[in-house]
Amino acid sequence: MAALNDIARYLLETAASFYLILTVLRGMLQLARADFYNPISQFVVRVTNPPLRVIHRVIPNAGRFDPAVLLLAVAVQILAIVAKLALAGVALPDLTSLVIWGLLGVMGLIINTYLIALVVMIVISWVAPGTRHPAVLLTYQITEPIMSPVRSMLPSMGGLDFSPIVIFIAINMIQIALRHMATAAGLPLQLVMGI
Repeated sequence: MAALNDIARYLLETAASFYLILTVLRGMLQLARADFYNPISQFVVRVTNPPLRVIHRVIPNAGRFDPAVLLLAVAVQILAIVAKLALAGVALPDLTSLVIWGLLGVMGLIINTYLIALVVMIVISWVAPGTRHPAVLLTYQITEPIMSPVRSMLPSMGGLDFSPIVIFIAINMIQIALRHMATAAGLPLQLVMGI
């Protein structure tokens, strides 16, 4: 019976994590005004559209920032937390704690996604500069809105771009703050994806 419980927990974590990543990616693509004709963008939109259509009946789209996407991501995170706690046989915390835990998890996932996208862009710029793969183009479109303001603030360094270093430092500071907020909120870190 314990093996079945572990398998169920693993499948739940995998499915929830995958859908949560797609939901967060949808929000990031909208914020960056990424190319929605890209096949990866179309897949993300197709997978996340059904619940968002329902949420959009109550919460309208606000342009680049879509609060419905954030609400869906937090809801998926909360449902995953509740399911994990139920499978472990642990009592559920109050609703306020669940919402705070869900928000912290989604914020952590957004930060981690930017971190991974930056690392991918740096590696690709060394290994295969100028590639036109759809995933590379989307990664560039996602990271450019946070890279260009930092790049414009830094003085010219003879063709070297130090903006990723500044952004890595900022991301690490945000991750430290999120971990401390999660600890203060009583969040068991293994419950959420992203922190």
